[in-house]
Amino acid sequence: MFTVVRAAAGEAEALLALQAARRRDSGAAVRAAVSALIDEVRAGGWDAVCRYARTLDGSAPREVPRAEWETAAARCPADVTRALLRAAECIRAYQERLLVRSDEWDAPGGGRVGVRVRGLTRVGLYVPGGKAAYPSSVLMNAIPAKVAGVEEIIMVTPPTEHLSAAVLAAAALAGVDRVFAVGGAQAVAALAFGAGPIPPVDKIVGPGNVYVSEAKRQLYGVIDIDMVAGPSEVLVMADESTDPALAAADMISQAEHDEMASAVLVTTDETVAEAVRAACAAQLAGLPRRAVAEASLRDFGAGVVCGDWDEACRLADRIAPEHLEILTRRPRALLPKIRNAGAVFLGPYSPEALGDYMAGPCHVLPTSGTARFFSPLSVDAFLKKTSVIEFDRTAFAPLWRDVEVLARAEGLHGHAASARMRFADEGAAREEDCVKT
Repeated sequence: MFTVVRAAAGEAEALLALQAARRRDSGAAVRAAVSALIDEVRAGGWDAVCRYARTLDGSAPREVPRAEWETAAARCPADVTRALLRAAECIRAYQERLLVRSDEWDAPGGGRVGVRVRGLTRVGLYVPGGKAAYPSSVLMNAIPAKVAGVEEIIMVTPPTEHLSAAVLAAAALAGVDRVFAVGGAQAVAALAFGAGPIPPVDKIVGPGNVYVSEAKRQLYGVIDIDMVAGPSEVLVMADESTDPALAAADMISQAEHDEMASAVLVTTDETVAEAVRAACAAQLAGLPRRAVAEASLRDFGAGVVCGDWDEACRLADRIAPEHLEILTRRPRALLPKIRNAGAVFLGPYSPEALGDYMAGPCHVLPTSGTARFFSPLSVDAFLKKTSVIEFDRTAFAPLWRDVEVLARAEGLHGHAASARMRFADEGAAREEDCVKT
């Protein structure tokens, strides 16, 4: 069970160090293995992908025919299909509200500038297929891409005897174009370089194991990626008005993900911390993933008692959690004091689980403190922006001398000449004036 600590005693510093220690390092052996695999796929293409797939997946990669999608999706329980449809509607509506569009405007002093906004041409979506299936992640990754105008989404997922019906149903709902049964770092490399029937993509999104994450990390620059995610985490703010059972349930909902997941309670009242701690112990008793959640709470959980809510918000900002729940009596009063969080959940009826599946915002969020500078995955991540500049002679005339001055100051005389030659007569006249003086 998690330990209750006091910020005033300096015990929160140990918690911050513990949170930092959770940031997963792939390890030298994994880095070397993935690097070698990437080099082989780069050089050997489809043959190398097939060789790795037979060894690691146990079968050759293949494209999944659309008819197989439809058959599998038909096996999906009706209530799951209904929930996926509702989730897709909520996600699409949220992302459409965020969509920015091309625009142009008059520049100060003349000329015209603007931006062209277009979706990426092709995106790869990695979907895990081992112990668990995540149709919600298919929706959360693919729908923002389609809203952005991405022309083609290529999904890869490890081969199993029967690919997940829910995952294939989600792929169809979200607008995925092609599905390949191939997993692991070899699938990521195939998407990056193109291999056989798998075309090269501009960006790869989606969660995976340590080898998948390391492949994405190493191939960043060849392609764009969503982020390199670490273990999941939640920070719950609670006061005397908070139902301890709800706070405990939301902490456990993160702890059950992974032994390295983190669930932290922050409060100003030690009685609240102890009540939530007791509620966690009670709820764990009947949890199917009890061993996982207990390990997470024991090793990376905590209840932190702060002197006041200003101190509590400063601590939250230093942790910069993936999920931040504010379950206090007046949750919106604390919101302006929070700078760093992947997603903020306000009030007792906005649990993190709602955000995972149905609210609309993407559940692909920055972890391990990276919410200090990263944002949630959204339609923006699938857009490419191109600047537009259009000046005529009249508009450029007042500016060209300053362009020349700055170019010469930087030692770029070719730049200076390219501006000067457009106004050769004015330049010659200026030289004559300089000589006379």
